Amino acid sequence: MKQILLFISLTFFILSCNNSDQVKKQAYNWPQGVAAPVAEKHPFSMTAHGDTRVDDYYWMNAYFKKTADSSKAVAYLEEENKYLDTMMSGYRGFRDKLFDEMKGRIKENDASVPYKDNGYWYYDRYEEGKQYAVSCRKKESLDAPEEILHDANKAAVGTTYYAATGMQVTDDNQWMAIGEDVVSRRLYTLRIKNLKTGEYLPESIINTEGGNYAWAADNKTLFYIRKDVTTLLGYQVWRHVAGTDPATDVKVFEEKDNRHYIGVGKTKSRKFIVIASELSEQESEFQILDAATPAAAFKIFQPRVMGLVYDIDHYNDKFYIRTNLDAPNFRLMECPLDKTSKESWTEVIPHRKDVYLANVSLFANHLVITERKDALVQVRIINQKDKSEHYIAFDEPAYLASLSNNPDFNTNVLRFNYTSMITPGSVYDYNMDTKEKVLKKQQEIVGGYNKADYVTERAWATARDGVKVPVSIVYKKGLVKDGSNPLLLYAYGSYGYTSDPAFGRNQLSLLNRGFVYVIAHIRGGQEMGRQWYEDGKMMHKKNTFYDFIDCAEFLIKEKYTSKEHIYAMGGSAGGLLMGAVTNMRPDLWHGVVAGVPYVDVITTMSDASIPLTTGEYLEWGNPANKDEYFYMKSYSPMDNVEKKDYPNMLVTTGLHDSQVQYFEPAKWVAKMRAMKTDKNVLLMYTNMNAGHGGASGRFEYLKMVALQYSFLFALEGISE
Repeated sequence: MKQILLFISLTFFILSCNNSDQVKKQAYNWPQGVAAPVAEKHPFSMTAHGDTRVDDYYWMNAYFKKTADSSKAVAYLEEENKYLDTMMSGYRGFRDKLFDEMKGRIKENDASVPYKDNGYWYYDRYEEGKQYAVSCRKKESLDAPEEILHDANKAAVGTTYYAATGMQVTDDNQWMAIGEDVVSRRLYTLRIKNLKTGEYLPESIINTEGGNYAWAADNKTLFYIRKDVTTLLGYQVWRHVAGTDPATDVKVFEEKDNRHYIGVGKTKSRKFIVIASELSEQESEFQILDAATPAAAFKIFQPRVMGLVYDIDHYNDKFYIRTNLDAPNFRLMECPLDKTSKESWTEVIPHRKDVYLANVSLFANHLVITERKDALVQVRIINQKDKSEHYIAFDEPAYLASLSNNPDFNTNVLRFNYTSMITPGSVYDYNMDTKEKVLKKQQEIVGGYNKADYVTERAWATARDGVKVPVSIVYKKGLVKDGSNPLLLYAYGSYGYTSDPAFGRNQLSLLNRGFVYVIAHIRGGQEMGRQWYEDGKMMHKKNTFYDFIDCAEFLIKEKYTSKEHIYAMGGSAGGLLMGAVTNMRPDLWHGVVAGVPYVDVITTMSDASIPLTTGEYLEWGNPANKDEYFYMKSYSPMDNVEKKDYPNMLVTTGLHDSQVQYFEPAKWVAKMRAMKTDKNVLLMYTNMNAGHGGASGRFEYLKMVALQYSFLFALEGISE
């Protein structure tokens, strides 16, 4: 999805704040007389519903089409990179300092908290100076000899980008499936490793959906998803027998409706293989197969019905179903193993108007429910035997709690994660019977960090239609709310994705130089329940943009900042937000950072060959429908660029982006350059070796963060 999958790591975009008492400021003198790149214009007309749009820069999409303009498109991107380097040359040293500063906070010799699964303790560890994780396990005891499952540092040698995913192990613990991507297009090559010998089987399967691998109970049959290399959509599920030629693999399912995303996995009980097919949170269909009979046919759990959304898991002699059936905020239901259609579902937890049922995790004696109320996560524990229940207590005004790895079914210990804007990421083990909570690990900040030096708040901004929008705020203690503080306002606001208030060690570089950092929990996300999402999508999409603008006005009114010091940031669909609010209220922002922005809405949604387009018709609209076409046109950033003043802007992209193609931000920047009437800076950076999530590795991505920070600091005149 354009979200981010958005940004599997929000770290790329979650920045923060601080008090400016001792920060020296001196206006940065942007280099004068430097000619900005001027893109060639080759008008391309597109007509729909009697309306003609002209795109002067349509030729820029040539790279993946390998046309005569391919090298020209790359040359333009490189020219923009050189222009940025020249304009930011005075901050080159400070940018390097920021990179070293952020890298220096990372504990380089580190490891995740081990979790137990099927007789083994699994964990990742990191070695000093190395970019990637070493994935390991130990049998039964943490004192047992270490087995290295995968050393990504060795696998990444000779690549400019590397990502590994999946790492699914058979029930007998002898084989592992793993997906690898060395381009950043999210087309993973599936390989199978013998964990006894350490050798890989000779076969490899290209263009698979990474992470969507499921082993059958025979420990040799593997189910995987093939992707269309043009649309990048997973569309077929195949069955492979380890050690055989992939040419003999059997197709077990093909999704005929290319609006759907598909997945394959197993129930927590390991008893069933599950194929999921989902349409933009508007329609679901699951198929199940007894994992002990992999050659049998899958059975449809509940046929797809537009408007019906559900997901399933297995518990003893029944299935649990989380569903929106007559329940906009979802409810929990159950059914017997042999009668799975919705007519056989009975209620376990009823629907509540003010609580969104987000997730269900099953244990032998407990049911764990993750809920959202008033834009905060609640963790509810239900005893399966006596039906008693309680909530885990959290005491900060804004925080994020989430379930961690809990593969063990027969345990009374729940592992969960906790963080806030001032509390580093923490891992807890929680005894669901005694309510004892044990901190297993908290993220260590090398060089020290004192939580007491910072303040986090939750406030509510009133949108123009009277709706209260929550905002999460953090700043350094001692800050005076007099309107003079630089403030960075971040939001996403699409796909029902929630932007939760989490800690990020990189943010300290902003915190300690005077920034207030705010997350606006705007409509289009799901922080306030399902209706919050529905009110910020399709024909209600403008609520997302209005909410963000109104949150900014609220922060200015409350004197956290002023127009001269407020900055906006968002990425992917949040980059669309940046484009929209920049067009709507260019006067409101001193600077805007748009990462991998989705900005050419109608052109992209009109081209079914562009990756992921068809799967998102119910998020944005289908331009084939007249009303949806004109509504999208009314806010599409590319279509609403005008001859007027724009704020200072930094736009970033990746040449190999599989979610938002590089040419969207490139065309947008070229059009703004040609039309803007101000003298503010407009910069674009393209990572020529990466895609949607940026550079791989735990250090390399910091170079992008340092660039973003240095741009903000240059606008504030902060240079040390």
